[in-house]
Formats: sequence, C-alpha cells, structure tokens
Amino acid sequence: MTTNMSFRPRLLDSFPGYNPALFAKDVAAGITVGIVALPLAIAIAIASGLPPASGLWAAIVGGFIVALLGGSNVQIAGPANAFIVVVFGIVLAHGVMGLLLATMMAGALMVIMGLLKLGRLMRYVPDALIEGFTSAIAVIILVTQIKDALGLPIAKMPADVFGLLSIQAQALPQFNAYALLLSCSTIALMAFWQALSKRQTWAMRVPGSMLALLAVSVAAFVFKLPTETIGSRFGAAFAQFQQWPTLSFPAVPWEKVPALIIPAFTLAILSGIESLLCARIADDLQPQVKPHAPNQELIAQGVANMAAPLLGALPITGTIARTVTNLKSGGSTPISGMVHSATLLLIMLAAAPLAVHIPLAVLAGILIFIAWHMGDWKTLTHLHKKPREFSAVLGVTFVLTLALSLTWGIAGGLVASWILGKLRT
Repeated sequence: MTTNMSFRPRLLDSFPGYNPALFAKDVAAGITVGIVALPLAIAIAIASGLPPASGLWAAIVGGFIVALLGGSNVQIAGPANAFIVVVFGIVLAHGVMGLLLATMMAGALMVIMGLLKLGRLMRYVPDALIEGFTSAIAVIILVTQIKDALGLPIAKMPADVFGLLSIQAQALPQFNAYALLLSCSTIALMAFWQALSKRQTWAMRVPGSMLALLAVSVAAFVFKLPTETIGSRFGAAFAQFQQWPTLSFPAVPWEKVPALIIPAFTLAILSGIESLLCARIADDLQPQVKPHAPNQELIAQGVANMAAPLLGALPITGTIARTVTNLKSGGSTPISGMVHSATLLLIMLAAAPLAVHIPLAVLAGILIFIAWHMGDWKTLTHLHKKPREFSAVLGVTFVLTLALSLTWGIAGGLVASWILGKLRT
C-alpha cells in the first residue's frame, strides 16, 4: 500500500518494528504530557468563557482522534491558547451553541481541505504572518487574564482589547490582594522551575505548570484565602464531568447558520496553520523520522473538530508545547497521544471533586506565564533591523489582530505579503 493515498493514518506505519520497549516509552511520554495538558485545558476553557469540562473533553476526545487518524508521529492535539481570543468573541456574538456549530463547520472545511490536498499550501504561509498573529494573541491573552489575576469584580467582559483594558482599569481599585499574591506566586514558581530544569535534568520530569497548580492551590486551601475558585464559578458544571456526557447536536436556528460561516472559516484556517506549524516543528526536532503528512493531519484535525463539539468541547488543534513535551519525553508514535487522552480521562474521573478548589488566580498565572513566553518580543522590538517586507507583514498582522480581530489580522497579513511580493517581482 503506497503512502500517496489520500487517507492513511500514521498509526498504521508505526506497527512494523514496534516492540515493548517503544511501547513503554510511549506510555511514559503519554502520561507525562497528559499531566502537562490538565491545567492548560482547564485554564484555556475558563479564559474562553466556558466551563472547565469543555477544555478537558477537547483534550481527551480531540487528542485521541488526532493520534488515531493523524499524519504525524508525535502530534498532541487539544485546546490551544491561540483559540482563546476567537472562541471568546464567537461565544459573545453567537452563544455557546453557535460556537459548537461553527467548530463542526470548521472541522468539515478542514476535512475537505485535506481531501483536496491543500495541506501543503499551509507551508507557504509567511513566517512573518505567523509571528505577528502569535505575538498579538499573546498580548490579548495577557490582557484577558488581568481580571482573574487581580480578582477584579467584573461581571461581563467585552471582546475587544481596548474595551478589556478600559473596564479592567475602572475596576482596578477593587482588586483582591490575595488573588494577586496567588497569581504572582504561580508565575514565580513556574519561572523558578523553568530555570531549575535547565540545570537539573530530574526537574524536567515534573511539569512546572502542574507543580505550580498543586502547590499554590494547596496553600490557598490550607490558609483559606478568600479568592474565586473553579467551584465558586463553575461548581455545578464541573461536577457534571464525572458523568458521561450525552452526544447532542448544537441547537442553532437555521437562519443563524450563515452568520457562522466567517467564524467557522477563521477556526479552520487557525487550526490548520497551528496544527501544521506544530507538526513542522516536530519534524525539525526529529530529522531522522519520516516527515508528517499534512493532508492526513488536516483530515484528522477536521474529524476531531466535527466530533468533539457533540460533547460540548472547545475547538481543537495541534499544540506546540504539548507536542514538544511528548517528543522530549520519549514519545515516538501516535500511541503516546492516545495514552495522553486516557491519562487525562482517568485523572479527571478521580480528581474532579478536588479540582473545584483550584483558584482562578492560579490558572490566570499559568496562562500569563505561557503567554509571555509565547510572544516573540525580541522580534517586535527589533523590527527596524529586519527586512522591510518581513516587518511590514508582521506589523500589519499584529496591529490588525489587536485592533480588529484575528480574521482581519490573517487576511491583512496575507494581502500585505502578496502585494509586497508583487512589488518585488
């Protein structure tokens, strides 16, 4: 059977030569990355304006389907920081049901793109555009987490960056000092552990985000610090995670479906770019292994995004931090991705009652730390030293994403790249 077929999961290519030693490494890596994914899935869901279970089911179902059907050896899929901004805006404009249907529509688009073999086109997306919207998303995540990091009493948050800054500035005198203490402690502990991991190999085996989540949450519980927790905001919704959800199609009136086309297109493009960029980075880290199959990966990501919303889950994409963690932990086949999903499921079925005590300020601290390392601040502050075309595309993408939306940022970056390319020729 040839590898030129339009549908051939990489899992099938992993069986020849597979042995108990490789399986043991995949299991160890899957457990490790599952532990890493746990706090991130919860934090991303809450930052997106949804209950924690939405992020957890995205990681469990999405991660398993992409590992089962995907075109990469080590790709770990789930909810991503890059989606927070888009998801939050879609929920505000169209509600949760609108988000779920838009995600399913995006999944269908991705499957079509994969079947039409458009995956290779994603490789031609300019690096400047990717860096521009990644840094813009990092800024937006930083801004959105101010509320929970400071414990600000804001009932409803606007979707735009400047509105967020304005309403949070007005509420600043009412900040909760305990929330600030918890978020700063989380950031400091993660920074310390990151520095220690660079000097001590044993420290690399313990994810800094999980360590900070446990240590700071336990301290907050023991000292009974008065801050908002997962339980106080999402208690009932989070408790439902211990019950197997029922499959249900998003209930959206047909007349509202056309308004979801643009959001679905945005989700499809963002998921495609993020997933294939992640797979490309994984290829670079293991040059001795067969490169990923971009069209197969698009199909798998599309199927995952069509299936997960039936359980109320967030949109899914390949995640760079978790994929690299999987690779560095010894994962070598899609089995590790499937173990990652099983690990998450087992942990949450057992630990859901304890998770309600996690302070939201701790999750905000985790996202702030990740967002800070997500942005390419050095490039942004040294654009004058870069080629003019690179600086222009990055600048247009960055500014439009912050001022308008990610859709406008991507579109503006592509148009700017095309115009400058034409002028150069």
